[in-house]
Parts: sequence; structure tokens; C-alpha cells
Amino acid sequence: MTLDRYQPHALALLRIVAGLIFMEHGTQKLLGFPDGAMAGAELMSLSGAAGLIELVAGLLIVLGLFTRIAAFIASGEMAVAYWMAHAPQNFFPVNNGGDSAILYCFVFLFLVFAGAGTLSVDGARRG
Repeated sequence: MTLDRYQPHALALLRIVAGLIFMEHGTQKLLGFPDGAMAGAELMSLSGAAGLIELVAGLLIVLGLFTRIAAFIASGEMAVAYWMAHAPQNFFPVNNGGDSAILYCFVFLFLVFAGAGTLSVDGARRG
């Protein structure tokens, strides 16, 4: 028995969980939920634009709709966030708080190449 047969479902689980948590960053910035340090960003600010990307791209990734494009945009946003907000604070990601931005960047970059997989709108549209 090999675990390879579960790969499509594991990819879907990774996509859905990463998208849901990414969306939460957007809801916090734009809707103030959940409450936190980043809650209540102005829509026409850099943080507001990031929140909009996180909310919309996160939702598309969860649904598996236009996944490659949404993941590409989300990956780019996380790269920019890391280099603008985290890297200037400290060289080491664990010390500058940017480890999650790096992880999101590369998970989403993986989805650009892997696609949405099973349990997705993209997959259903392919037939």
C-alpha cells in the first residue's frame, strides 16, 4: 500500500487550508475580524490592497477557481510583504516575523505549477 494514491486529496487539503488561513488575513485587514494588530486597514492603503488580495485570492484558492492565477498573485504579494515589511527588521526570518510570509510564498508558488487538483472548480471545469 502506497500513499501516492492520496496525493490528489492531500494537494486539495493543502490548497483549501492555505487559502482559508490566507483569507483570514484579508478579513482581519478589511473587516476587522478577527480583531488584532492589523485590523481595520484603509482600503486605499498598501495594507488595504494587501487585504483585498488576501481575501479575493484566498477565496479563489479555496474554491479552486482560477487557482494558478490567484496563487501567482498571492505568492507575489507574500514576496513583496517579506522584503518590504520583514527583511528590513532582521536577517533571520524567525526573528523578523516573516517565516509565514515565506511559507505562503512558496506554497502558493507550488500551486501555480501543481494547479488546483481535485475537489476544485478548475478540476470540475476540465471535466
